[in-house]
Amino acid sequence: MSLIRYFPILSWGRTYSRRNLSNDLMAALIVTIMLIPQSLAYALLAGLPAEAGLYASIVPILLYTVFGTSRALAVGPVAVVSLMTAAALSNIVDQGTMGYAIAALSLAGLSGVMLLAMGLFRLGFIANFLSHPVIAGFITASGIIIAASQLRHILGIDAHGHNLLELLTSLVEHAADTHWITALIGISATGFLFWVRKSLGPLLQRAGLGAGSTGVLVKTGPVVVVVATTLAVWGLGLADQGVRIVGDVPQSLPPFTLPSFSPTLLGQLLLPAFLISIIGFVESISVAQTLAAKKRQRIDPDQELIGLGAANIGASLTGGFPVTGGFSRSVVNFDAGAETPAAGAFTAIGLAIAALALTPLVYFLPKATLAATIIVAVLSLVDFSILKRSWAYSKADFAAVFVTIMVTLVAGVEAGVSAGVSLSILLHLYKSSKPHIAEVGLVPGTEHFRNILRHDVITDPEVVSLRVDESLYFANARFLEDEIQNRVAGDKAIRHVILQCSAINEIDFSALESLEAINERLREMDVKLHLSEVKGPVMDRLKAQRFLQEMSGEVFLSQYAAARHVGRNQGTG
Repeated sequence: MSLIRYFPILSWGRTYSRRNLSNDLMAALIVTIMLIPQSLAYALLAGLPAEAGLYASIVPILLYTVFGTSRALAVGPVAVVSLMTAAALSNIVDQGTMGYAIAALSLAGLSGVMLLAMGLFRLGFIANFLSHPVIAGFITASGIIIAASQLRHILGIDAHGHNLLELLTSLVEHAADTHWITALIGISATGFLFWVRKSLGPLLQRAGLGAGSTGVLVKTGPVVVVVATTLAVWGLGLADQGVRIVGDVPQSLPPFTLPSFSPTLLGQLLLPAFLISIIGFVESISVAQTLAAKKRQRIDPDQELIGLGAANIGASLTGGFPVTGGFSRSVVNFDAGAETPAAGAFTAIGLAIAALALTPLVYFLPKATLAATIIVAVLSLVDFSILKRSWAYSKADFAAVFVTIMVTLVAGVEAGVSAGVSLSILLHLYKSSKPHIAEVGLVPGTEHFRNILRHDVITDPEVVSLRVDESLYFANARFLEDEIQNRVAGDKAIRHVILQCSAINEIDFSALESLEAINERLREMDVKLHLSEVKGPVMDRLKAQRFLQEMSGEVFLSQYAAARHVGRNQGTG
């Protein structure tokens, strides 16, 4: 059983059928066609040679096929991770050097080791520290930065920067150097791809084409523009007129490579690798679970960490860079009918054939076209509506989104995601440090207790019933002390305080000491402390200490029983 857990291929492989083979082959063919230009484009975004994109899409997919649990997830380079790779490496080494390529291998290897370790130790919960608003804000800001970074290829100029301000400033400074033929190609390709994404589908459906076929044709739009612009550059000799092209791409399978083991380099890459691992895992698991739910399949997050870890280690050993499960390619894989992870293996074979036989065909592929495919892909991820929705729902969540977007745009991707995570944790600690504490009374004619500020309820002047809507721990224990002290100190009639513990899932040692202090203070005021509806695990811990023996009051199974026992008016309804 444990062997199947770590090697999911042993589970689905035993029931693999001819029907599975047919569907997987068809899906692989479609995804392979889409991935060729996409892989080249994301290598360009990461600051690496075009072939690195193909290499990063072969062995990693094969390894995920063996270790992954999703039957539709397509692993390889993705936009956000490619941007984070470029941002991390450009601060350490110069693009275009051997040191840059080795650093990319090292980043992938380090990320792979982290993911693998988290999977083996079942630490997938770490990704929960990235809230959805923070992820949405980060992806939105990253999409804007990625699109801005590709304008230099669209315009054929030299412009650089690690954040939006630097990029825009550099673009303005070099605007006079715009290469108009390149700009014509880039703008035309971008416009065509936007048209394909927005208008081609409805047009084909009005012509009577089915939804499935329409979706496939829309997804192959980048292939059409790649072929068209490559032929135009070749036929018109535009490379000789200054249009920047991909050029020579080695005809070979992924080479065996080794990352650097330099402590200095690995130390510099430690934080970027961790952030890439977490962001990549969150994106991947979100896509995998969404697609699995449609077929009522199960995803094991910890095993997914192992699968992604193996894929990144594979990328580091075969000339690649950090990879994860991509949204667009996975959706295409799913829509094309992929039944098992074998579809990924067949895609890898298709890409290997492309790396061996088709790379000469992309010699005249203009970099402006690859930039256009990136811009259209990432702008679909930009979602400013998250700001409006989070503002309407929670000002704290809005603050997390806004800060993440602004810091990412101004200071770069690493600072942005770090700020978002830090602010989310701080906001959580702040909110939980001041838990909602409701004074409750009996709803007439029932045994239910509700907030006295929201409902017409029965109360007793000698009894204060408080419901604490949060687990008690070091950060909020003193707050509870102060709330009880403030409520009781000014009311001489109070003789009993009942803490309704129905929402308390845990009481840590600091909170236990606070309860002991509350008990002593109330005793000095001739007020008894009672507990009601204490959950089993919490009661087990309390029984292991002397608190219950020293408590002035009693523990009751229900709030109604507690109020009925100590009160004069409550419990009579």
